[in-house]
Amino acid sequence: MALTELLAARRDRIVEEALTALDRAHLAHYEATDEPERRERLTALYDLAAEAVTSRNLTRLLHHAERVARARFADGYDLTEVQTAFNVLEERLWSALVEELPPAELARAVGLVGTALGAGKDRLAATYVELVSRGRVPTLDLAALFAGTAGG
Repeated sequence: MALTELLAARRDRIVEEALTALDRAHLAHYEATDEPERRERLTALYDLAAEAVTSRNLTRLLHHAERVARARFADGYDLTEVQTAFNVLEERLWSALVEELPPAELARAVGLVGTALGAGKDRLAATYVELVSRGRVPTLDLAALFAGTAGG
């Protein structure tokens, strides 16, 4: 089975497994969100990641990661909560790749999936840092991180 075929054929199973893993993480904001919405969010992320891998174009996935970061930040989610959602999806994708693809195709497939979701997580984190640096989180003192540095 080719990577693109696997992404299409295993979509529902991978999203379901990622949803189960997300539930096991017991993240406060995700537990407060109903199951259909969590499923919808993971499915949207999966579809954009699969599109990025298939098209070799990260644009829509990166825009999505930025929108998600802004929305979750505004709703008070911690960055680690949102990154966990990306991570559980990535882990389930990797497991499916290992189970289904021949060894000769595995390294390339894992590289493509890892690159796409890694870029998404990077954009997510960068957007969070940008929002935090605007001073919108009164409980976070970034100055303490830079004490003793040339710039701090």
